Amino acid sequence: MTEAEHVVEESKTCGKILTVLSWVIVVLTMPFSLMVCFKVVQEYERAVIFRLGRLLSGGAKGPGIFFILPCIDAYARVDLRTRTYDIPPQEVLTKDSVTVSVDAVVYYRVSNATVSIANVENAHHSTRLLAQTTLRNIMGQRPLHEILSERESISQHMKALLDEATESWGINVERVEIKDVRLPVQLQRAMAAEAEAAREARAKVIAAEGEQKASRALREASEVIGDSPAALQLRYLQTLNTISSEKNSTIVFPLPIDILSYFMRAKEAV
Repeated sequence: MTEAEHVVEESKTCGKILTVLSWVIVVLTMPFSLMVCFKVVQEYERAVIFRLGRLLSGGAKGPGIFFILPCIDAYARVDLRTRTYDIPPQEVLTKDSVTVSVDAVVYYRVSNATVSIANVENAHHSTRLLAQTTLRNIMGQRPLHEILSERESISQHMKALLDEATESWGINVERVEIKDVRLPVQLQRAMAAEAEAAREARAKVIAAEGEQKASRALREASEVIGDSPAALQLRYLQTLNTISSEKNSTIVFPLPIDILSYFMRAKEAV
């Protein structure tokens, strides 16, 4: 037998002796020992039990009542509910050298209670630090226009990176949302001026197109009226009807064009 095997064997023997002594203490101190030995965890909790420093076989206990031996057992409660972490504003230099302030919110929960206790000292603190650094790294790899227009894809990418990294910690990242992207004041003014200029340009184009359509309609109407004297007379009567329908104290009757043409012909005859 090697020295390592000998040490392991002695450890097992010592553990068995301490376990027996612990059971003896429980039996001798009944029923008071029952108040110490029986513990309760809620539906959303799990208990990770260590016996003499080693994880107890069977995994995490709960929900409900579980039993521990005094002196040799220790346990840690793990909350399985979803937690929310507000990432504080991070100053980031984008790919196109623009400094922006970005904050986000991360929703995560413990998926494996045993791993979250045994593999990392503080799973929640580690996840929060990783979320901050991941946000800065992702934003630093993208230009400003992508950060402003592709928040959903950035959130999904960040969630995938966090979930992959925290899997070994027993943490499952459920959702990541980019809350706000704050730009420098000078850049905000420049973007506002650019947007205003673009809106004015579109308004001028729309007005020009309207004028062009109106001039075409007037030209077509003049051609129709010129080809048909009856159409001109009908237009004249329609104008009189429109004037009479309004509440005016004075009504001006246009002189019919036929009368003017009669006088013109009479003048030519003379």
